[in-house]
Amino acid sequence: MSKSNTFENDLLKLIFNGTPIANLADNAAGSPLTNLFVSLHTADPGDAGNQTTSETAYGSYARVAVPRTSGGWTVATAGAVSPVGNIDFPACTTGTATITHAAIGTAVSGTGKILYSGAVTPSIAVSAGVTPRVGLASVVTED
Repeated sequence: MSKSNTFENDLLKLIFNGTPIANLADNAAGSPLTNLFVSLHTADPGDAGNQTTSETAYGSYARVAVPRTSGGWTVATAGAVSPVGNIDFPACTTGTATITHAAIGTAVSGTGKILYSGAVTPSIAVSAGVTPRVGLASVVTED
């Protein structure tokens, strides 16, 4: 079975903007997430992975927090969500990496739950002085 277009948008708004789904779900947990955390990966973390699976480890790398609000994420009416602005990661100070995937998860560090992940196209070659960026044209789709 598939989800209706309306429910796909409602689900994305709940996850990315903290917007309740009337009579079904709310954002009133004891301490709901106020940010989602974007991570970079050198391979596909896969459906069974977590935020540390194939996560890059170049010098000065850290996950980036993006607010769970309409100021952090734009939910379109076609079952898609994208960041409001570019997501810039810390510049590489040492080491190298080739970033092939990005993920959106629940933890600032450690084995956070991946909510969505996908390929970065084109991949990002990271070396000293390079600041990796996930652009605002990046899209997560529910379909």
